[in-house]
Amino acid sequence: MTDSAGAVGSAGKLAAFLRSPMARALASLALVVLLGVVFNAEGAFFKWGTHRDMLRQVSVYGILACGMTLVIITAGIDLAVGSLLGFTAVLFSILTIHLGWSGWLAVPVVFAAGAVCGSLSGVLISRFAIQPFIATLALMVFARGLAKFISGGQKISTAVQLADGSYQYVGLPKIFERVNSAVLGGNVTVVTLLFLLCVIVTFIILARLRWGRYIYAIGGNEEAARLSGVPVGAVKVFAYGLSGLFCALAGICQAAQELQGDPEAGLSYELSAIAIVVIGGTSLRGGTGSIWLTLLGTVIIGYLEKILSINAVGEESRLMLTGLIIVLAVLFQKRRN
Repeated sequence: MTDSAGAVGSAGKLAAFLRSPMARALASLALVVLLGVVFNAEGAFFKWGTHRDMLRQVSVYGILACGMTLVIITAGIDLAVGSLLGFTAVLFSILTIHLGWSGWLAVPVVFAAGAVCGSLSGVLISRFAIQPFIATLALMVFARGLAKFISGGQKISTAVQLADGSYQYVGLPKIFERVNSAVLGGNVTVVTLLFLLCVIVTFIILARLRWGRYIYAIGGNEEAARLSGVPVGAVKVFAYGLSGLFCALAGICQAAQELQGDPEAGLSYELSAIAIVVIGGTSLRGGTGSIWLTLLGTVIIGYLEKILSINAVGEESRLMLTGLIIVLAVLFQKRRN
């Protein structure tokens, strides 16, 4: 009798797991990997270098998606992540390349700038009751303009313009080489490790800290959370501030990969970050979601992009396919809810 009850309980748990967002995300990942096996571009998909490069290319999007996960769980949205990436990439390049600051000094300043900008969105949303879409849209435009203002509308590279209009070339700061390097025998890039660090930090916040429970409570029912004593305004500022902090890290990684600070960097990256979170299975309604779903969404998008790339599929087709996948993912969530 006990064995029979245990079997029924195990079957019930298995059935519940198969209906969960995690199971669907794993199934989606398996399907994408199967496509890579079938369309392997003459064996290119089976080389480790292809997977390493995929992880390197998608890690910046993944870092942005970590912050986006926090925001979306609160039932919000952050359209400014791409522009904040561009702004912090330019700021980091100016401080390290043109002003000669060490990485130990420049990185905290850039982190602070990103966190302050992200917190500004949270203040506009919580204190002035501006819709997240509008508040972050305004910051998106402002941050892009700020990036162009401090850079003079030009890329910040090792070619430094002098007062007489000529250019002097300076050496690339060591921190650029360190962030853009590979470790473990060249098998894993530092940018990928930084992305995984962001995943772990986000997991600790959501699963181990009280403010992580507050984030879920606000997304589930903001008014009920407020009546329960949750500091709703402070938590929203916290979530958007963390998103800005992740943007700063992504901006540093972007600058290191491009060896310059481009004020146009990060254009449409917010769409990729949202796509990753949604495809992973986190609901846009808020209140539910997991950073592990975002990790799976990042890998799914990364593999999809890489498979299309190695098979010489044009960028226009890749963009259309990504848009179609986002719509299908949202429709699937709507049906499930």
